[in-house]
Formats: sequence, structure tokens, C-alpha cells
Amino acid sequence: MSSFLVIILFSVFLFLGGSNAQLSSTFYDQRCPNVSSIVRNVVEQAARSDVRLGAKIIRLHFHDCFVDGCDGSILLDNAPGIESEKDAIANTNNSAQGFDVVDDIKTALESSCPGVVSCADILAIASEILVTMAGGPTWEVRLGRRDSRTASRDRADAAIPGPFDPLPLLRSKFTDVGLDSTDLVALSGAHTFGRARCSTFSPRLYNFSNGGPDPTLDTTYLQTLQQTCPQGGDGTTTFTNLDPSSPNDFDNNYFTNLQNNRGLLQTDQELFSTNGSDTVEIVNRFAGSQSQFFSDFARSMISMGNISPLTGSNGEIRTNCRRLN
Repeated sequence: MSSFLVIILFSVFLFLGGSNAQLSSTFYDQRCPNVSSIVRNVVEQAARSDVRLGAKIIRLHFHDCFVDGCDGSILLDNAPGIESEKDAIANTNNSAQGFDVVDDIKTALESSCPGVVSCADILAIASEILVTMAGGPTWEVRLGRRDSRTASRDRADAAIPGPFDPLPLLRSKFTDVGLDSTDLVALSGAHTFGRARCSTFSPRLYNFSNGGPDPTLDTTYLQTLQQTCPQGGDGTTTFTNLDPSSPNDFDNNYFTNLQNNRGLLQTDQELFSTNGSDTVEIVNRFAGSQSQFFSDFARSMISMGNISPLTGSNGEIRTNCRRLN
């Protein structure tokens, strides 16, 4: 093979590799070296007045990644040619929140590093910072995602796990994006902080099977939830803690709650109460070792953040996360 042909093939290899680049924790080191500190300054200030901020942002990141990859599509508002994912079933009735804080982060970054940091990467960076602030693990956030020029409400309806999904369906939605049972249980552990509306779990309280409550619910916990969410009440305005024992802390109490039949959502409790499921052993492992949960959660967040990112020349870097450039 001639040296000229070798050079041409090597150049093509570099081009293809560059257009399908891997994410890297050092991606912004040259063009926006203070990206993490800028994001941290904004979220620290916002979290002072919103104890639920960590749960809101990590939920946005999760819902973004499960719909055609981690590309910031969930942040787009309705526009010609754009059917916003904010109107998908999983995000309606103001259940997806935190967009204003993302806007504030983007404004700060555009002031310091205009046109450099993607909205998709903002969600990844802010999620790690807020989990750590709540006492959870830290991990090396890999960066270099670009923002999509499209959104898919239909895909959001189909792909985002819902609170009433049976375990086989929940598992298949994770498998579809390359995540396994450990990822499913670890990422569900993000329900160690945050709140849920009555409408997301009230069917378990009154009309789950044969007209009665879910038999896997601890009876004392059931009575407490029935007082909070009375039958026939407005299920969209009343919230309760996902983790009643330490609602604002990122810890492994979520898993001991499942062992005690105090999982709030159906999809939470089924991880432990489904006979023969491999998720039961994982729940027990995380309940017995917070360090094991933290380690696997960090690894699963990295895996989730690597779902089909746009890199190279694909997509764009939005100057406003709510609309295309």
C-alpha cells in the first residue's frame, strides 16, 4: 500500500472518529475551564429556596436521556416543527420542573463562554452537583454532548418509565437504552429525595386489586398516605415525600423502605416485592451498603449520560435552551 493511500485512510479515520467522538471529562478544559464552578454557583443559590431542586434537575436529565438520547430535547418549547416533550404524559401538569434554573445556568455560561456549553451537558453537570450537595456520591461527569434540533413527544410517551409500569415493562424500557437491572435499581434510588403527587400513587391506596389497596403496602404507611391523599381528592396539587424517613437527603434509606413495604410508587415497591426478580437481591445489597449503592449509582449515571449523545458536528449548541438557534 502506498504511503499516500495510508495517509488518506488515516485522515478518513480521524474524521470519522472526530464526528463520533467519545464524551470526556476534560472536554471544556480549554474553552470553558470554569464550567463546573459556574453551574455550581447558580444551583447553590437556587437550592437555598428550593429543597426539591436536586430531584427536579436529575429527573429532567433522566427524562431527556430516555428519549432519543441525552440531547437536551426535553428543554425545547413548542415551536413550528417542534412538539415539546414537556407536553408528554410523564411531564405534563407541571410535573417536569427546574427549567428556570437551567435558563439561569445557560445565561451565566453564555456570559462567560458564549456558544460553548450545551444544554444537554448542563443537565449532566447540574445533576452531579446537586446529588453531591444532598450528601450523595460524586462522579466524573463526561461531557461533549450537543443539543438536538428536534423533539419527540410521541417517543417521550413511549420511552419514559411511568409510575404504574409493571416491572417487565419497566425493565424493557431500560434494556431498550442499553441499561441493565443494576442500572434500573440504582437509578430508581434517586427517589431517595424529592416528592410525588398523589395522582402518581393513589390507585395503590384504594382500588389496586379487587377494589382494595395494594397488599404490598405496609398498613401503617397506607393509613398515613390515605390521610394525605383522601379518595376523590385533588391528586395533582398534593405532594408527599418519596422517602418518608429522610426526604431531603441522598442516602440508601429508599432501599430499606422497600424492604419494609414502604415504597411510595408501584414501580418502586415492585423492585423488591416481585418474587423471583433479580432486582430483589440488588435492593437487599444496596440496603445493606450505602457505599455499594453510591458506587453503582455513580456508574449508572455515567452509563445513562452516555445514551446516544450527539457529538462532533451533529446537532448544535443552543444559546437558549428553550428554542433552536
